[in-house]
Amino acid sequence: MQQLAKPMSNKLVTMQQVRLIIHYLQRGVSGRKIAQELGLSRNTVKLYVDRILNSSLSLDAVHQMNDSALSDLVYPSLKTFSSDERRSDFAERTVYFLSELKRTGVTRRLLWEEYKREFPLGYEYPQFCELLSRQKKLSNASMHFEYQPADMMLVDFAGDTVSYVDKSSGELIQCPVLVCVLPFSGYSYAVALPNATQPQLLKALNACLLFFGGVPANFKSDNMKQIVQRSCRYEPVFTQMIQQWALHNGLTLLASRVRKPKDKAPVESEVKLIYQRVYAPLRDQLFFSLSELNQAMAQQLLFHHQRAFQKKEANRSSRFMELEKPYLQTLPEQEYIMRHGAECKVQKNYHIILGEDWHQYSVPFSYIGKKVQAVYDTDIVEVFYQHQRIALHQRSYKKHGYTTIAEHMPQGHQRYLEQKGWDADYFLLQAEKMGIASKAYMQAMLDSKRFTEQTYHACLGILRLARSYGTERIEAACTRALKGRTYNYRTIHNILSANLDKLEDPASPDLFTLPSHENLRGSRAFE
Repeated sequence: MQQLAKPMSNKLVTMQQVRLIIHYLQRGVSGRKIAQELGLSRNTVKLYVDRILNSSLSLDAVHQMNDSALSDLVYPSLKTFSSDERRSDFAERTVYFLSELKRTGVTRRLLWEEYKREFPLGYEYPQFCELLSRQKKLSNASMHFEYQPADMMLVDFAGDTVSYVDKSSGELIQCPVLVCVLPFSGYSYAVALPNATQPQLLKALNACLLFFGGVPANFKSDNMKQIVQRSCRYEPVFTQMIQQWALHNGLTLLASRVRKPKDKAPVESEVKLIYQRVYAPLRDQLFFSLSELNQAMAQQLLFHHQRAFQKKEANRSSRFMELEKPYLQTLPEQEYIMRHGAECKVQKNYHIILGEDWHQYSVPFSYIGKKVQAVYDTDIVEVFYQHQRIALHQRSYKKHGYTTIAEHMPQGHQRYLEQKGWDADYFLLQAEKMGIASKAYMQAMLDSKRFTEQTYHACLGILRLARSYGTERIEAACTRALKGRTYNYRTIHNILSANLDKLEDPASPDLFTLPSHENLRGSRAFE
């Protein structure tokens, strides 16, 4: 590669051109002619001719020099500009300027005004800003890190949340999103959580290790309060929960420095990619449960992992499976579960209150007033009385909500609850189980009133008759009753109590056929 020089004229001169200048000088060619032949300015040629002739060597000796020695002769070391008082003063103040700019309300204009008052001969505002910007770029230089397979897992919460609609209330539920990434392969895991509490974070981390199919050597996060109890650059103090989880899985805990996002740059970049490749494709979709939302996110995450890298071969999924997963530690046989206990008193409404969520769970009403023990984790709530489990519920995070099992209610409350669920379809479905005639009679009863709700108790009465008489007799009674035009509970009850449903051919005369009588005239009397 040819060496270049940049003399005072700013004209780049190659080593080949320098040797041509020496050659022309040996032949006695003038400086003007040399400039014309080489396409250089006369001043540039004069500069190099003077450097060659001013040396103590002959032209032949100079011509025989190698490139390195000739370079030292004609390309003298670039001299640094002499530091004047203004530049040295500014350099001494640079650290102060950059630190002050981080303080609230401090601007470059304010710093420049203070600077000019202390040093009136200093730089004007445009040059002040330019020099400060250059120095800031130098101070913000970043370092490239090389990560080893299965060495590190970085974790962070995304700044933006996702949401779903609660069907029962129509409320829009906002959910934080946890993002975990293996920086070597870029393989990541993202999940929406009901909240960002420790139990939910722990559950998500367990799911993350299961998703990766192994355990990396190190775990690094920012100073989130769920993980770091006390921040310190050298010895951060981690929470008891995360220490137990790390010990269970064989991980080493690390924390980034406070307000140093570059310490965990891969997960910061991954969060941006999650916004683009998970959030954005789902932005116009409506979800009605957290599980439905996470299923959609998992599908988009799969597409993200299978998408080819832009500047290197393969994709995140293949790189992870081939180069990183074989080096992960084996998962423990059982995942780490953090369980909590609380003593509760059964309220008059036969529910206990779990104070962490302010959600109420039912127990059998016979325990009203008793003190019971609630043992719960992120998924299950168990209620014990004298070491005997009396209730088991799926945990709910709905504030001030109720989770009730019908069997825990008194009989009167169960009947009221049952009544709240009555509608025409309910009664027709129950009647259909007994037979075609039962369904037809029930339909006729429902249609007999202007307001269908007025027939519900009569329909319920017929269903309860089936408990005493059986469905076969109810079907027979409805078959007989359909020959009349009266549709009510009393008709079916009378047929059953009189055992008329057991008669194959009713003994009573047909209500719609008039008996023969001498006082009655037929149609012939009018011919």
